[in-house]
Amino acid sequence: MSVLTIASMTEFNDAVLKSDKPVLVDFWAPWCGPCKMVGPEVEAVAKNFEGRAVVTKVNIDEQQALASQYNVMSIPTLIVFKGGSEVGRITGYRPQKDIGDTLEKVL
Repeated sequence: MSVLTIASMTEFNDAVLKSDKPVLVDFWAPWCGPCKMVGPEVEAVAKNFEGRAVVTKVNIDEQQALASQYNVMSIPTLIVFKGGSEVGRITGYRPQKDIGDTLEKVL
């Protein structure tokens, strides 16, 4: 499974808030060094949780309203949603294991 890039509020609602599985959302920006470091970790989590969870990315430069709505103050910020609600949050770079552990708690 690949990471789904969210390009609109409608896509976010459909892919994240209406999902029947937990969803990891990576709020990032192309100019952010730590975001580039966490990218491969998020990709690995997507592969490890295939079929059990959905993994998405939101570019905060393109989706400023979403970043604001979820109080994303620094990036990368990874938010786990379940049943349309935030159930976990990681700010800053974390290795694959930490991200996976956060997701595992809500499965």
